[in-house]
Amino acid sequence: MTDWNAWAERELAGLRAIDRYREPVPFDGDGPAGTVRDKLLTSFASNDYLGLASHPEVRRAAIDAIERFGTGALASRLIVGTRTLHVQLESQLAEWKHAERALVFSSGYAANLGVLTALGEADVTLFSDALNHASIIDGCRLAKARSVIYRHLDLEHLQSLLRQTPGRKIVVTESVFSMDGDTAPLSALAQLCIEHSALLVIDGAHAALGPELESIYELQVLHVGTLSKTLGSLGGFVAGSGRLIELLVNRARTFIFTTGLSPADTAAASAAVRIYRSQEGDRLRTRLRSHIDMLRPGHPSAIVPIVLGEDAAALAAASQLREIGIHVPAIRPPTVPKGTARLRVALSASHTESMIRTLQDALAKLNLS
Repeated sequence: MTDWNAWAERELAGLRAIDRYREPVPFDGDGPAGTVRDKLLTSFASNDYLGLASHPEVRRAAIDAIERFGTGALASRLIVGTRTLHVQLESQLAEWKHAERALVFSSGYAANLGVLTALGEADVTLFSDALNHASIIDGCRLAKARSVIYRHLDLEHLQSLLRQTPGRKIVVTESVFSMDGDTAPLSALAQLCIEHSALLVIDGAHAALGPELESIYELQVLHVGTLSKTLGSLGGFVAGSGRLIELLVNRARTFIFTTGLSPADTAAASAAVRIYRSQEGDRLRTRLRSHIDMLRPGHPSAIVPIVLGEDAAALAAASQLREIGIHVPAIRPPTVPKGTARLRVALSASHTESMIRTLQDALAKLNLS
């Protein structure tokens, strides 16, 4: 008889032996400061890039939605799970992304899976950047389409693959890559997709500061995003042409077969979109840009990697930072390629300049700057 617990313990022991073991550790805080195992830390681990998760208008919107609609959507969106809040948020997202229509999912992960499995039929080839997020990788694996990986940001390689591949094509990329913080050349990708009649799918989950792709009439594009990072709520969305969104409503299994996004999360995201597109949003992005330039001048995103190589080195550096009151996570394979374990610093507009200077000093003392 197979002893599954014994098997699991052997697997866990193997992970511990190679410094790959992980466990969730509660971080109890509101904003960038909080406690981990009863120790007060300043966190540089959050994806709350503009600090909107703690914004009073976002909080109030969530509370008001609970008071009006309760805590859950109660069913899938195609049964009785759609609220006027969903329709309102989707309208805002479509306007923001200059699209005809948008569709909200339960997470950004579900949005990517929904798009790639619904559109990636057997006569389609999916072209995916080598460093795309796990949700894109899994969407490509689950789709009936053939998947082809192009070298990271190598448009010559992509063009060569597109030229030798017949049939319908989808190119999928992150706009800001989640572990390196580098950005995709969206305009050049768009031109390649126009040339080869390919659909371009852009995952903008980490693009608090862009890049944004200007509208191009000939381009066929879907914007995939998350509500849980820059917008400080929970959920994901897809924005694009009315026909493609209508098809996703009818074909995307991660939309059809799950309960609708909760009223609180939906209302919070709606309030966050309003703030993002306001003058206050401009000020928050300017503040975030200033923080990035303090730590790494000219870096294009709020994600600043410090690559250390070996897993043990990244774990040791993270531990040393925790001892002096700073939380920066050690990122190890399979999240990043083997031999590229790192600290991943995530900056937010909610950090203070004093917090950034403290981080700078700590990194310098550990010879990590």
